[in-house]
Amino acid sequence: MRATLYRPAGGSLTPVVRSLGAVASAVSGAGTATAPIEAQGITLNVPQYSQNIHTGQYPQYNGGGEAWCSPTSTSMVVAFWGTGPTPADYAWVDPSYADPWVDHAARHTYDLNYRGTGNWPFNTAYAGRFGLDGFVTRLRSLNEAEKFIAAGIPLVFSLSFGKNEIPGLSYSTNGHLLVLVGFSATGQPVLNDPAASTDAAVRKTAGRAAFEAAWLKTSGGLVYVIKQPGVALPPAPAQANW
Repeated sequence: MRATLYRPAGGSLTPVVRSLGAVASAVSGAGTATAPIEAQGITLNVPQYSQNIHTGQYPQYNGGGEAWCSPTSTSMVVAFWGTGPTPADYAWVDPSYADPWVDHAARHTYDLNYRGTGNWPFNTAYAGRFGLDGFVTRLRSLNEAEKFIAAGIPLVFSLSFGKNEIPGLSYSTNGHLLVLVGFSATGQPVLNDPAASTDAAVRKTAGRAAFEAAWLKTSGGLVYVIKQPGVALPPAPAQANW
């Protein structure tokens, strides 16, 4: 691994690396559905933001809506930790637009090479603008995700699925990001899913077995972990993946 740091010629600002991370994994399929173990009945108070209310906004950053699931999810988690862009930061956003902090996140996570806002490490790096720690990893099961919820840390999940493949999610997607905010009393995943028509409609509960299977099969269990530096991660498993 190599990091190359740049600054404008003649500038005095010195870039600083706070962390470097890499993950290698063998994606072997859906695995076995897991039973809830430790986070039943815990739902974290993560703000709810819809990506769809931004449809058509700022085509130069991929135009909102379906294309902004990742920065919308990242914005929810950043706000959960009590930080994010200031009104001065997003003063460039059309004042008629709701949730302008999402537009700000889209602008600053847009990847010119990928031509989209869904670059995973760009999103965790965006959280770092506000003093948060963030990294991308793969989890082996929802049991591992439960450990984060029990520790008070919401997770951004990457997955794809067909229409009605997952109970509680009635649409299809070739690739989507959403936030795991908790588990119901029976261990079903509680989500802040930005694929909603309003902010109020973002909170959903999904069928555990189907959700877990789709997540493990299509992204290998990929998540963004974003937290305040002073918040401890849960104890890592013997073969550590965080």
